[in-house]
Amino acid sequence: MHSFGYRANALLTFAITILAIMCAMASVSDNFNSLSPTSEVQVLNINWFQKKPDGDDEVSLTLNISANLESLFTWNTKQVFVFLAAEYGTPKNALNQVSLWDGIIPSKEHAKFSIHTTNKYRFIDQGSNLRGKNFNLTLHWHVMPKTGKMFADKIVMSGFRLPDAYR
Repeated sequence: MHSFGYRANALLTFAITILAIMCAMASVSDNFNSLSPTSEVQVLNINWFQKKPDGDDEVSLTLNISANLESLFTWNTKQVFVFLAAEYGTPKNALNQVSLWDGIIPSKEHAKFSIHTTNKYRFIDQGSNLRGKNFNLTLHWHVMPKTGKMFADKIVMSGFRLPDAYR
């Protein structure tokens, strides 16, 4: 006959195998979710646009951020990390990204929001590259599941322009 240790090992191995299969099924089931997030960002005011003493440009914006990210939540979603970035090109770098605001959405009940705020993080460019610059505001999100791989996506909103002169 088999010993107690052998039977306990077989039972534990079987339980872990079943748990791994259930986690894989949960992760695969997220691929069938149809995502339809929406977002709108308005630049209400440019509070200041200045050249700092070290020569860098700095901008402070008042923003209205509205989003509906409810479709990102399934039974396998733990939380969603969301951030708003200003994206623009310069002669030195084809793509510059500056994070302006971020947040963590813990549940589907908090996934539809509208926030009136100034940029949480400083919008600074190394050099004098921001005068008259066109830029995009991009809402990025990272969905953190309870099991499986994390995935990310974004919505790009274009048509924003900084002033030609400092304020």
